[in-house]
Amino acid sequence: MFSFQSEAQLVDDREDLIALLQMRFGTVPGEMIEGIYSLNDMNILQRLILSAANAANWDVFLEEFYSAGNSFRIVGENFNPLRDLMEGGGGLYGKEQE
Repeated sequence: MFSFQSEAQLVDDREDLIALLQMRFGTVPGEMIEGIYSLNDMNILQRLILSAANAANWDVFLEEFYSAGNSFRIVGENFNPLRDLMEGGGGLYGKEQE
């Protein structure tokens, strides 16, 4: 694949991840957006897209984000997007809203 195609795909994956996080969790902090734009590994970005789509809450996603690509554990109830709703919890970032 040509270099410009790879870079364009990285930009698309970064934007997809940010959009998905906004849809799932609301406002994405600027530090997180900067962190996403610092990623240059397409495999990590795609793993994070899957994590964002399936994480039970913001904290679960953050744990996966900061694992620095050392894991791929998208299994169990932490990656059930309905987990917190089924347990009576929920709300933004997996916490009860006040």
